[in-house]
Amino acid sequence: MNPPRRTVLVAHPGAEMFGSDRMLLESVIGFVESGARVVVALPSRGLLDVALREAGAEVVIIPMLVLRKVLLTPRGLPRLFRDMFRGLGAAWRLIGSIRPDAVYVSTIIIPQWPIIARLRRTRSVSHVHEAEASGSRIVNALLYLPHLASQRTLVNSRFSLETLDRALPALARRATVAYNGVGSPESPRPPRSAIDGPLRVLYIGRLSPRKGPDLIVDAASALRTQGVEVSVTLLGAVFDGYEWYEQQLREQAERAGVDVEFAGFEPDVWPFLADADVLVVPSRIDEPFGNTAVEGILALRPVIASDSSGLREAAGGYATAQLVAAGDADAIAAGLIHVRDTWNRVVDDTEDARSEALRRHGPAIYRSVVAEAVTPL
Repeated sequence: MNPPRRTVLVAHPGAEMFGSDRMLLESVIGFVESGARVVVALPSRGLLDVALREAGAEVVIIPMLVLRKVLLTPRGLPRLFRDMFRGLGAAWRLIGSIRPDAVYVSTIIIPQWPIIARLRRTRSVSHVHEAEASGSRIVNALLYLPHLASQRTLVNSRFSLETLDRALPALARRATVAYNGVGSPESPRPPRSAIDGPLRVLYIGRLSPRKGPDLIVDAASALRTQGVEVSVTLLGAVFDGYEWYEQQLREQAERAGVDVEFAGFEPDVWPFLADADVLVVPSRIDEPFGNTAVEGILALRPVIASDSSGLREAAGGYATAQLVAAGDADAIAAGLIHVRDTWNRVVDDTEDARSEALRRHGPAIYRSVVAEAVTPL
């Protein structure tokens, strides 16, 4: 007689296709490949919902408390309490109805799930994708605290583990580093043989002051004054309420005379990487890891990334990646000049860099690690 099929309940705070969403999809693929029935709880429909169902998971949409900054304001408190009580009841009923063998909690901003799983006497695993070492230690500790109810904790980088250890050592002691698995096309388009015309610079991510796309525009402007032509593509969109920042970026580019394409959000980044010469990851803030930097390397493109936090782990140690001071447009400009001036050598190194990135961040390795984490010992 075959053993009964395991059921894994997955809780995730959104349905977009940004970094943590893509990692959630990879985790679910790992659970499905291990033979488990996978039920994913989301607060809304979206691109991730479609991808999860295509991967073989069941998806349920339920009320859920998702800790956003807007809720931690006087105007947001009524919604916070509403979401807290509605989310508590919905999670309690869902765990009771499907009786999972394990609950996998994706990110720390859905704090009720580990506690409810513990009260329901169900094993849970928390996966920490957030780390801001420069933030308040007390605030970080409060965010991490509910995840002490989980039996296991995964973190996505050593930087995240160190940040966790400073805020809540008890949780860090039980945590395991599971580097993100990053998929890529089997045969990416090679870089062009020579820089003929403007250097094509790509940014991928939220249009946010914290992420620093304005620094790329400043760097391109500085190069333009030196007679170096640069075109910039910004692939991403703003959070609701940050429309002012996109308008500011557009005005900045117009004043500087820099050719900037605002491409908006696209779930498939690979055609944009194929058209680019170099990827820049200019974050001003701590990044727990840096999937985008790895995607650039996997796409056979040189990468310039901020020399900080988890980006050091994502982009460090590759011949085709440069780490530059965070928040420094002049350093980005210098990095772009270096790419242009050493183009032939950079192109020669891209295949070796891709091979190393596949070894470090192959999706199969990641999927195996997370599947093992939800399997009882």
